[in-house]
Amino acid sequence: MDKTLFKRLKKDGLSWPEDKDLARKVQRELADKVALSPLAKAPALIAGVDSAFFDDRVISTACLFSFPSLELIEETFAIKEVRFPYIPGLLSFREGTSTIEAIEKLKKKPDLIIFDGQGIAHPRGLGIASYAGVLLDIPSVGCAKSRLVGEYDEPGKTKGSWSPLKILDKTVGAVLRTRANVEPVFVSPGHKIDIKGSLRLVLACATAYRLPEPTRRADALSKTLARKHASRA
Repeated sequence: MDKTLFKRLKKDGLSWPEDKDLARKVQRELADKVALSPLAKAPALIAGVDSAFFDDRVISTACLFSFPSLELIEETFAIKEVRFPYIPGLLSFREGTSTIEAIEKLKKKPDLIIFDGQGIAHPRGLGIASYAGVLLDIPSVGCAKSRLVGEYDEPGKTKGSWSPLKILDKTVGAVLRTRANVEPVFVSPGHKIDIKGSLRLVLACATAYRLPEPTRRADALSKTLARKHASRA
């Protein structure tokens, strides 16, 4: 991708590009920049990120935790006008700028970010975790509540059980049971991490609930703030 184009996308990824065909082209180019490898070092700070929509706006939250103790350090949020239509597979262009802004507002840079969404388990290999991970150049993991693409066998019922999530013969993630006898989550690496590392970190962060604590907190905060700001309209 042209460096000027790349900088423009990082600065204004929500309102540009607005054309869905161009957005898919950008996705493919960003997907080529995704690097999957074992995590370079153990994270000391992990952020959880999520977004919620209200009226014609999107609010994204970033919650920073120490790791492995999982103590909350800081919370931030960003609100933007939604300018991109709802198109499955292109959600990064609806919430990308607010997501990046919320992360960049954190006083301390996270060593890794977990997103309530997809990593490479995406039709063009670029869910929100990969999108933001590449643009911010930070290791990232997608941990979604539901499947977007791929086929899998149901994992075992015990905590820690998992099965590969595959598109044809390619493994793009894993279906992980974070608690015994609850619905699994869909984990896929975003950037600068591999599948095994993604599984290990998500499981380490899912101490008491189905969702890992950083994204569970971000999810609750985004919904609370969305209700609060919508009531002011």
